[in-house]
Amino acid sequence: MNSKLENIILEQLRQYSKDEASYVQLKDLLEDLLTKQEDTERQLSLLEQATRTDYDSILITDLNLDKPGPKIVYVNEGFTEMTGYTKEEVLGKTPRILQGEKTDRFVLDRLVNRLTHGEAFFGHTINYKKDGSEFVNQWDIHPLTNKEGEVTHWVSYQRDITDRKEPGRMIFDSEIGFENLYEESKKTYVDLDSKGNILSSNNEFRELIGYDAGELGELKIWDLIDTDGQKEVKYLFSDFDPKNTVSKSYVWVFLNKSGERLNLEVNVHYFINNGDNVVRLHLVNHTLRDKVIASLKNKKKHLEDILAHNDEFSLRFVQKNSGEINCKYVSDNFTNVTGHSPEAILKGGVKEVLHKDDIDEADKALKRAFKGEQSTIHCKYKTAEGDFIPTLQSFKPESRGVSNDVKSVKSVVMIEMRKD
Repeated sequence: MNSKLENIILEQLRQYSKDEASYVQLKDLLEDLLTKQEDTERQLSLLEQATRTDYDSILITDLNLDKPGPKIVYVNEGFTEMTGYTKEEVLGKTPRILQGEKTDRFVLDRLVNRLTHGEAFFGHTINYKKDGSEFVNQWDIHPLTNKEGEVTHWVSYQRDITDRKEPGRMIFDSEIGFENLYEESKKTYVDLDSKGNILSSNNEFRELIGYDAGELGELKIWDLIDTDGQKEVKYLFSDFDPKNTVSKSYVWVFLNKSGERLNLEVNVHYFINNGDNVVRLHLVNHTLRDKVIASLKNKKKHLEDILAHNDEFSLRFVQKNSGEINCKYVSDNFTNVTGHSPEAILKGGVKEVLHKDDIDEADKALKRAFKGEQSTIHCKYKTAEGDFIPTLQSFKPESRGVSNDVKSVKSVVMIEMRKD
């Protein structure tokens, strides 16, 4: 604290204190508050330094989406560096100050629609810095909630992606919604310009073809295809017309770095990235797909064999005085259904054989049952072979005498018959 300011504050504290003891208490309280403020500022600084590894800018707004739009309540130093605006210039204003003539209205409408429904948003468009210069701003926007789970603010992680054409860097299609990004990332794809040059690819493509990003950046797509297919590929890119690529599929034989022939189905799409046409090839490895289908058929046959002989098993749980809940009984069908011995549950509890996504819900249902509440949940049990069986599991409290205290909980686990 500035020494001159400190003296002024101390004089005011002494003036408003009724005695020396009150003055000391107020002085200690002020010092404690200032220490906490310094700690908070230090933690915030560390947080900003950590997040700047992945994002150029962080911006937080209030919840109001009606015109003139949500007000900015926080920006980090990265925002100032990226846009040229100081914190003082933007606090209380809306992110619209970054928009201009070339800002894509379609992207903004999609952004508002997703936020209106309380959903996250991912996309990019042209924005403008304080000096009027353009840059391509990529947003990753999420709702912030309070302890009650109510949405109170929006946090926007932003990155300047104007320079996109580095080898191996992913180019995002602005029409891919945030909720589809995970599914998109699991696909095998490569992005090309209208001349067939490889701009970028995901890890799945690089692993399939055997070349790294730097090597691919020196190639055209037909360099990876056998002689018979090169003519068709070169013709496709000889006079590129986006209208002729939409929803078209091809079957081309690729050669990976080791010379192995890969029979791939190729779906060709295009989108606009920073004013340029980008051709995205989605590839399906038929050999791999056939292996997966065969594996799924074997698993389905295994489950059908299980269902032909067993369809349920039962468990019984008791609660110690300490509150710890243990399984004390497992029916014989448990082993017939899952392939595990009863000790898997008797020693380790249901968490040892439940799908990890279902453990928390099962634990809550069990605790509710010991409070007298009966319930049923959907969950998946793991077999000894590593498969997961969908089940319907009930939790029924069993009372002890006239006191209605819960003595134990009986749980019946029934294999759930679902249609594919």
